[in-house]
Amino acid sequence: VQLQASGGGLVQAGGSLRLSCAASGRIFSSNAMGWFRQAPGKEREFVAAISGGGSATYYAASVKDRFTISRDNTKNTMYLQMNSLKSEDTAVYYCVFRFGSTPGDRSRIWGYWGQGTLVTVSS
Repeated sequence: VQLQASGGGLVQAGGSLRLSCAASGRIFSSNAMGWFRQAPGKEREFVAAISGGGSATYYAASVKDRFTISRDNTKNTMYLQMNSLKSEDTAVYYCVFRFGSTPGDRSRIWGYWGQGTLVTVSS
């Protein structure tokens, strides 16, 4: 399984970005995917996840109502629409994948990680 994240960049506070994660390899639409992030000097944290098939989504409290996770299984691609961005959203964002339909917020359950894409929000 290979994961390629893209879409990061520099944006002003209050702006929007959409991240994409293209998956290749032994990918099945029934498997969960998600996003984590790591800000400079901080520990990696859970951002959002989506169940296999996309019927259920989960968000960290800090991004709920601002970020939306989705997936297009016909393209093996996951998205993270980020609106109302804040300076504290600045981080490297990693897409993750696991075999199994149920996502979770613990990093240890995710077996596959992409290389990360940097999001910088200027205030």
